[in-house]
Amino acid sequence: MDIQPATANSPAAPRQADADATKITSDYSTFLRMLTTQLQNQDPLNPIESSDYAVQLATFSGVEQQTRTNQLLEALATQFNMLGMAQMAGWVGQEARVDAPVWMDGDPVTLSPNPATGADRAVLVVKDSRGTVVARQDLAPSTEPYLWTGLGIDGLPLRSGQYTLSLESYRNDEMISLTPMEHYARIVEAQGGATGTTLLLEGGVRVAADKITALRGG
Repeated sequence: MDIQPATANSPAAPRQADADATKITSDYSTFLRMLTTQLQNQDPLNPIESSDYAVQLATFSGVEQQTRTNQLLEALATQFNMLGMAQMAGWVGQEARVDAPVWMDGDPVTLSPNPATGADRAVLVVKDSRGTVVARQDLAPSTEPYLWTGLGIDGLPLRSGQYTLSLESYRNDEMISLTPMEHYARIVEAQGGATGTTLLLEGGVRVAADKITALRGG
């Protein structure tokens, strides 16, 4: 089981937060010095209105509070992200159903067809990493799982690699839909990051955790 912590939770994150806090303090001190200089050098015959100073102070204070709020939200997001990844630790080793490239190395892959309602024919379309169609295969127009063995148009096994699967649905010989084909793949790792938890599937396929539509025992 391999679970990597989020980058935002690395030792560098606290150092960055400290640096941001130091910068805010430094900026505030600079602002106060500028304000004092402005007071000392104002025209005594035409002094600056006190309301103008109040506006400047309020503006700077608002920016400072917004910066601190953003830092707090970032910290909360990191904590929630780590919590979500910890919950997904139990997913490692299980098989996920997902719409993503499929890894074929000779072992059969369980597909989860979802033909259009009313379809009387379904065709599995397989493309390689370059987008070239390397296989077309008629399937029963049902939602029953199908065991794909990875044969090409010539009937020979495809080379090991990642492939994209889609399903063409037909009614009366007219194609009515083209949809991605979901399949099951084993989860080998959960990784945290700034955008959320990513799952690493067999063959190096990466998918966002929220793209998983079903789980089953591996």
